[in-house]
Amino acid sequence: MVFWIVIVLVGLLLAGLTAAVQSSTGPTREPLDPGSTTASGARALVRVLEQRGTRVDVVDRVDDLDRSELDGATVLVDDSAGALDAAVARRLGRSAEHVVLLTTDRAALDALGLDVVPAGPVLGDATVATSGCAVPAVAAAGRLTVTGEGYRTSSDGPAPTGTDLCLTTGSGDDRVAGIVRTATPAGDVTLVGTTGALRNDTITTAGNAAFALDLLGSGDRLVWYTPTRTSADAAPTIGSLAPPWVPGALLLLGLVAVAAGVWRGRRLGPLVVERMPVVVRASETTEGRARLYARTRDRTHALDTLRLAALRRIGHRLGLPRGTHVDEVVRAAARATGRPAAAVGAVLVGGPTTDDRALRDGATALDELER
Repeated sequence: MVFWIVIVLVGLLLAGLTAAVQSSTGPTREPLDPGSTTASGARALVRVLEQRGTRVDVVDRVDDLDRSELDGATVLVDDSAGALDAAVARRLGRSAEHVVLLTTDRAALDALGLDVVPAGPVLGDATVATSGCAVPAVAAAGRLTVTGEGYRTSSDGPAPTGTDLCLTTGSGDDRVAGIVRTATPAGDVTLVGTTGALRNDTITTAGNAAFALDLLGSGDRLVWYTPTRTSADAAPTIGSLAPPWVPGALLLLGLVAVAAGVWRGRRLGPLVVERMPVVVRASETTEGRARLYARTRDRTHALDTLRLAALRRIGHRLGLPRGTHVDEVVRAAARATGRPAAAVGAVLVGGPTTDDRALRDGATALDELER
């Protein structure tokens, strides 16, 4: 009993130390991290924007920004974690003149009036011509990388009035848009699914740089907002909605369950062989099935049973693994016997058996093949 209690306490101690170490290592670098110089980061874009005179403020909450500070600023919302609260999204739509949104969260899309739904990732490193797009930053780029997310309208019809779909790929029902723009009470919101155009490793491809600079550097200030699960303005989770005493109660219930298991547990004893009331020999089972086949005149089923058994034995004899396809067994048997594969297949697979003579001939052919 004491041994198991010690084991439980040691396990809880290790779990606590692991959590402490993970929390002390700091946040991990996410894709399009404005401070990351890795291939998936966006440090190169931030540096160029700053060199062109655009002040870039990186924040993880909007409570520190009042309406006057957002007037005339472009707000980039990188909600790749799906942590943006719908109320915060609506507030941004009412206060920011230009909102650039990176998300696949339906609640955030609806809150900003984007009548589209995520359609899945767009893979590859292809570029698409942007001529004819109503979004000036997209049209001026010439060509853009389409890697990222795709979107389609909520209904099967055309895009709603006032909504522009650009950078489309695919055809038919698989046709998706990489960039969507619509109006907001304060200005407009541009949904960017083609995040490959903003990454460090592809920013210089085609017109990606021109697109990013025109879209994000049109004003004197860019607010790069990355909501997180732990921020006060993030969408609530089950853990945040639960009372503070719930984690302690769950831990106590877990300890009680472990203690009850140790207290009431019983060690398994040796296996007991139970005597069967009737012992049926294999020969009697085989004879019974044969009589059943004979009575129903199901010659095809009877021969197929013999064929399946022969296939298993031949496959085992030739060293083939269990589950090998019939065609592989036939080819291996043909190589081993020197017979044509078609002849071996006729014996092991064959077809319908119409009379007793065909049944006898098929069984004899199987015996000869096995020998």
